[in-house]
Amino acid sequence: MPFERARSELVLGERLRRARRRADARAPLTRALRAFEQIGAEPWAQRARTELRATGGPAGAGAGAAAAERQATPVGELTPHELQVALLVAEGRTNRDVGSALFLSPKTIEHHLSAIYRKLGLRSRAQLAAAMAGQAGPPAP
Repeated sequence: MPFERARSELVLGERLRRARRRADARAPLTRALRAFEQIGAEPWAQRARTELRATGGPAGAGAGAAAAERQATPVGELTPHELQVALLVAEGRTNRDVGSALFLSPKTIEHHLSAIYRKLGLRSRAQLAAAMAGQAGPPAP
């Protein structure tokens, strides 16, 4: 059963990543992504891509170029997970909504937001939304 095997690989990869074994998590996540793409399970493939990005590994074709481009901006200082949180918060979602979307607690989202604000020199969700949209840089001190 290809779907069940891929789902098991995904869960294993998620567990390894959450146990801070990112390098070990990449292989099962990559296998899960390939299987989900082959059987056309796009929502599951997207979840596998998200987890793979969170390990710091490439999540598809052109991922290396995208990572190099991202590092050239202040947003490039964010970890993959922080970037996911920042993008969802910039859409206007609440911490609870973001947590539900990423399978994390609202408290974890608060932790990520604190790190995002510190790294980008921001103080509000409005500034974060503007920075993520590329409309404004960090505020002047």
